Amino acid sequence: MKTRLSLYLQLIRWDRPAGWLLLLWPTLSALWIASHGFPGWHLLAVFTLGTFLMRSAGCCVNDVADRDFDRHVKRTAERPVTSGKLGSREALALGAVLALLAFGLVLTTNTTTIAWSFAALAITLIYPFAKRFVAMPQAVLGVAFSFGIPMAFAAVQSRVPLVAGVLLLGNLFWVIAYDTEYAMVDRDDDLRIGMKTSAITLGRFDVAAVMLCYLVYLLIWVLWQAQQDYSAIYLIAIGLALLQALWHGWLIRKRERDGCFKAFRLNHWMGFTVFAGIVLSYRVG
Repeated sequence: MKTRLSLYLQLIRWDRPAGWLLLLWPTLSALWIASHGFPGWHLLAVFTLGTFLMRSAGCCVNDVADRDFDRHVKRTAERPVTSGKLGSREALALGAVLALLAFGLVLTTNTTTIAWSFAALAITLIYPFAKRFVAMPQAVLGVAFSFGIPMAFAAVQSRVPLVAGVLLLGNLFWVIAYDTEYAMVDRDDDLRIGMKTSAITLGRFDVAAVMLCYLVYLLIWVLWQAQQDYSAIYLIAIGLALLQALWHGWLIRKRERDGCFKAFRLNHWMGFTVFAGIVLSYRVG
């Protein structure tokens, strides 16, 4: 049982919290914006735990879908499903349990949020297969990783206003930026096995595209929220996030694996910085 539990924890990336934090910060940001401040402990718990559960379920589906590709990539060859330590059915069963637990949390909200959760599940299931057919699968991931935003508005306001779509669009560019950095790590392996990624599609324009996506992301979030009479502290937070983006550009400039992977892993701090700026803006206001 101890060995099995260890394999399950590896499967859901328990030791790599950066992945689910990338989903958490924009979701919590949307909760605060929709609530015009603290959303209450119930919704905070639902979306925090739900984000972790759904990201973990997504890892299960992704590893099963990519098992034949991952064995040819040095970084992923020892994943539990890829290495044969866990069977595909067992991994999918774990993913189903985690998704059902997340759905149980959604059931404590309202009908609008429940309806949006089905769309979120659909895009989660579609993404692992997008890498076979779509030249920029990072855009599909961007939608999947941004779905917490409309769901947060739905949970608070029982509707999804236009602003939720605007923030989702901005967040999508952030996801494209950091997942392109992630794809740059495995570009040589992906070219060899025929996988489609933004790093391959963008070619020599990859670094420039990443920096442009960072800029669009921050610009969309700051332009919309500037209309809401936020305090100067939010602009300071955006400035700090921009400095982080520039640092990431420095890390990936030579397209070396270690630098690209480090930039990817540190992206959750950018999301946290924006979230902290929003929280402090409401506190000050």
